[in-house]
Amino acid sequence: MLELLIFLIPIYIANSSPVVLGGGVALDLGKNFFDGKRIFGKGKTLRGFLGGILAGTLAGGIVSFIYPLRFFADPQTQLIAAFFLSLGTLCGDAFGSFLKRRIGIESGKQFMPDTFIFLIVALAFVFPFALPSLFELFNVLFFIVLTVILHPLTNALANKIGLKSVPW
Repeated sequence: MLELLIFLIPIYIANSSPVVLGGGVALDLGKNFFDGKRIFGKGKTLRGFLGGILAGTLAGGIVSFIYPLRFFADPQTQLIAAFFLSLGTLCGDAFGSFLKRRIGIESGKQFMPDTFIFLIVALAFVFPFALPSLFELFNVLFFIVLTVILHPLTNALANKIGLKSVPW
């Protein structure tokens, strides 16, 4: 179980970092999709996206040299995987925002799939680099259940300490 928790570090760091590192230019550059609605919304910023990828990759890189995981062939592959986990996390988060805009949910409003979309996309992005054992049913269920529990709790905490304006 410890290995499963350690595996999640780049994902969780990448997902939480934009709250602190974000701001500035919107990821969608303020543009609208063909439906007339913003592509992602004001809450997704270029600085947050890139900062999240960098923070998650750095965290995963440190882990790869301290604690090589059995899900990867070697520490170098684990480092590459940390980048793709981080990229997948932020792409999944942006995709969640894209979906919210399409169904008419405004930026900052609650959307239950936000709780796990970033995780699913991160797992898809790391698929080419991981050994098949990572994707065993127990592991994937563990990742989903833990994320569905932790994501709302950490968001509520970030709201409580003033890092987020909403508790989700």
